[in-house]
Amino acid sequence: MSLRAGYPARSGGSSSSSDSEGSGSEWSRSGSPRRRLLLSLPDFRAEVAMKYVRHGYRLLSRNLFVFATLVGLAAVGVQLLRMTESGEISNLWETAVKTQVQGSMLHTIALSVALAFGVAAYLFARRTPVYLVDFSVLHPPKDWKVSIKELTHLARFRLSKNHKKDVVQSSMDFMLHKIQKNAGVTAEGTYLPPGITDLSQEATLENSRKEAEVVLFTLVEDLLGKTGVKPKDIDILIVNCSLFNPTPSMTAMIVNKFKMRSNIQSYNLSGMGCSAGVIAVNLARDLLQHHKNANALVVSTENITQNFYLGTQKSMLIPNMLFRVGGAASLLSNKRRDYWRAKYQLLHVVRTHKGADDASYNCVFQKEDPDGIVGVKLDKSLMAIAGESLKVNITTLGPLVLPLTEQARFFLNLVQRKVLKLKIKAYIPDFKKAFDHFCIHAGGRGVIDALQENLKLTDDLVRPSRQALFHYGNTSSASIWYELAWSEHEGQVGYGDRVWQIAFGSGFKCNSAVWQALRTIDSQHPAWADP
Repeated sequence: MSLRAGYPARSGGSSSSSDSEGSGSEWSRSGSPRRRLLLSLPDFRAEVAMKYVRHGYRLLSRNLFVFATLVGLAAVGVQLLRMTESGEISNLWETAVKTQVQGSMLHTIALSVALAFGVAAYLFARRTPVYLVDFSVLHPPKDWKVSIKELTHLARFRLSKNHKKDVVQSSMDFMLHKIQKNAGVTAEGTYLPPGITDLSQEATLENSRKEAEVVLFTLVEDLLGKTGVKPKDIDILIVNCSLFNPTPSMTAMIVNKFKMRSNIQSYNLSGMGCSAGVIAVNLARDLLQHHKNANALVVSTENITQNFYLGTQKSMLIPNMLFRVGGAASLLSNKRRDYWRAKYQLLHVVRTHKGADDASYNCVFQKEDPDGIVGVKLDKSLMAIAGESLKVNITTLGPLVLPLTEQARFFLNLVQRKVLKLKIKAYIPDFKKAFDHFCIHAGGRGVIDALQENLKLTDDLVRPSRQALFHYGNTSSASIWYELAWSEHEGQVGYGDRVWQIAFGSGFKCNSAVWQALRTIDSQHPAWADP
């Protein structure tokens, strides 16, 4: 079915301001089209903390232990099979009979087999595979589409209610000439809810809930239709939405609409920013390790209705020109039979949280401005902090995903710097050798430009992120799913391909999810058939 829908016949919900991770970088730079930011990510070739490298290798060692054990068991099995075929087992048995030690031999064989099966069962029991059966991204209703010209008109109208004409004009000039010009979002039209665009309506709790119902219900209905899963088959339900946290919760809205089971495990994540989509996947994975033979439905979105800033603080106006309606729903499963129909298998999740640092904690902050109007303030240090978070994240992720050649170069460089004391820059491995597809959070063009430059990515590798930003704006935690949907829609995902989803969030957080395609995928997504 097409992901286009109108308001359902219900109301309610609340929140304030707009989430804005990674979006504020464009407003402070001037210059050439490819380098519009005065602030950029730090040079990744600078020194990296060895504790993050060690953490990555600790994670890797667990996987290597499992792999080595399984390989050892397989080798023992093959050797026993060869001894049986060659008659060596029979000879040993005859010798045992003659020497009256057959009972001891039987006990030894039985104990060895039992131990082997016990170890294998334990290893398999604690590492349940998690599959992504399918996912959907929202194509908002056509009448929600708003061009920049229309957005300018409604912003001027709403701002003029509380501010003088000259102040309003200054704010409009800033939004149009400093933000929109460099944002990377199309002027032809992106999606905003009627609670903002309909001048006869206000940003009420009721309209916020209406927006949420359109997004959530449309996504879940489409995904259940795609997968053939019934609502009562859902064992775990997770919804993440940073700035809208009504009572009853958004998970309760879905349970009520689709009449899900009374013993469903439901979780509502709020206040966790644009990286919450990966956090929700991480939570689903951990729960699926505990709940056997289960399905998990994960819905990622952000609510826009009450998060259109009506003040004049420049650091709070940025989200108005970037954040748009969007959402994604994914079905995860730990059922081994779903391997044959699933699109991807989850390989790794690496989460980095820099909230212990005051600057990181405060760089994206929801607050009242001097006039008492709520918004999200973006500090000018945001891009530098995002870069430091990314550096920590990829330093931990590297040992899990990089080929041995890249890791060997890294260690050679490390020895040269640490042991031989050579004055050379740290070697940053080539992540293009680890991943086939990059889904970078579409926080703004500056974010994508900076990651492309620092990770030495080609234009083709960052095209999914640019397409998602251009056609849909910053859809918060759902943006990484729009990017994966674009790659599928264009027929670019092949069997065995690895996908890196990386997102930034307030707090400050940088989170990564790594998927591997279980088959060649060329799914058609309505959101990209007519964006």
